[in-house]
Order: sequence, then C-alpha cells, then structure tokens
Amino acid sequence: MQPIVSATLQFPTIVFTILIALLALYWLLVLLRIAPLELFERDSLRDDHMASTLVSLGFAGVPATLALTFLVLIAGSLSLATELLALRWISLGMLRVPVGVLVVWLSFAIASPVAALICHSLHRGLHRYQPFTRRCLLGATVIVSSREGEEFARAVIDNEPNSHVRLHCKEGDCPQEGERRVLVKYLAQEGTYRSVSEQKYLDTRVRINRLRLRHKHHHAGYSA
Repeated sequence: MQPIVSATLQFPTIVFTILIALLALYWLLVLLRIAPLELFERDSLRDDHMASTLVSLGFAGVPATLALTFLVLIAGSLSLATELLALRWISLGMLRVPVGVLVVWLSFAIASPVAALICHSLHRGLHRYQPFTRRCLLGATVIVSSREGEEFARAVIDNEPNSHVRLHCKEGDCPQEGERRVLVKYLAQEGTYRSVSEQKYLDTRVRINRLRLRHKHHHAGYSA
C-alpha cells in the first residue's frame, strides 16, 4: 500500500491525484445540488469551449464533466502504473520533469478513445433521465422521424430508438424525414434544438481543423 501512496504523490501522477480530488469534490457538490451538472456546456457548439472540444474528441452525448472524469481516471491509472512499473526504479534526477510531461501527454492520448467508448456505452442509460437530455446532447447525431408543420420536426438519437428530440427548423434548412442531422444549438426556452446535416457538420469540422493547423504553423513561423 505504501508504494502506491508514494507513487500518487510523485510527479507526474500527483497531477492526476489533484485532478481526481477536484472532480470528487465537484461530484459531491452536484449530489448536494450546489454545482450544476452541465458545468462547461453552452447553448451552442459554435464557439471554442471545453464542451465543444470534448465533442470533437468523440464525447458527444454526455456532460463534459462526466467525460473528464472518465478521462482523468483512466489517464491517472496509466500514469500510476507507469510510475510503479518503471519510473520509480529509474534515477531520473532533473529528467523527471520532461519525462513526466511526456507520461501525462501519452496517458491522456491513450485514455481518450477508451473513455470515449465508455461514455458512448452509457448513452442509452443516461438519456432516460432529463438532466442528461439538454445541452450535453449537442454534437449527437439524430435521424429525423417526422415533420411537425413548417417550424418543427421530431428526431431520434442514432442507435437510441427510445430517445426523442424536437428540432427547430431554420429558414432554408428544414430537416427532411430520414435525414441524418447533428445537434449544434440548444434553445432552452423551447426545449428544442437547431441542427445541421451530418455531412455539413463533418465538412465544417475538417475546415476548422485546417484553419487551426494553418494558424499554428503561421504563429510558429512568426515566432521563429
């Protein structure tokens, strides 16, 4: 037990120890109804924020805080295993800092797809409850099931036939029955969503990623 406790207090694992403690405190506040479940969610995916970043990594359909919890727990476990199996047996000296940073990065990189799969497997269970069917659905793919006049449409979440959402039509882009759409904006007053076609959403993501890479290269060249 002592080696494990000691390992959790060593860099880089102590980073995850602190994060897990903060997340545990947050979930306690959620249970006490002091903190909101949708802490990082916004009404739209348009701007860069924590929730939209997690959606782009495959965590659509669950609260950002839940995604972060699984991500940190898995990455922390990997970091702890690395410390116990390798780092504590090596005299790194000042190299512990750069090696630790690399371990943190690799732990998150490996944990991300695993955590995303776990979150995806929880969709059906979570979406039965109202708190998990609001802003945290942004980024989810739905299939239009029917039209409700000129302004609204009904849709079901992909692979969840019992999870229904209501779409608000935008002029010139009204969902058609059977069409695959992605939820991009939550209209709180109506309890409805704005959506775009799945292909348009994917094309926009590709374009944004290219612009970000171009901006990074330009900034790096300017700094040099």
